[in-house]
Amino acid sequence: MKHLIKSMVLALALSGGLVLVGCSSSPSDDEMATLAALKKEVAALQGKVDEANRDKASLEKQIAEKNGKLQQCQSDQETVKKALGK
Repeated sequence: MKHLIKSMVLALALSGGLVLVGCSSSPSDDEMATLAALKKEVAALQGKVDEANRDKASLEKQIAEKNGKLQQCQSDQETVKKALGK
């Protein structure tokens, strides 16, 4: 029985040691470089998204202006038709 307990304690100690060795408290240099590259890529993509949103807002403003002009032209056209019809 003592032999079995000693074997189990030894097995637990070895497996615990392996777990501790495999888990480091800080990321490696490669992981940090990868993280930095990903952050840079995210920032670049966010910049593109922001630029696309600004372009979209500008285009929506232009569409609204052109729709306003179109409505004015249609109103003027109706006014001319009524004037010519009388």
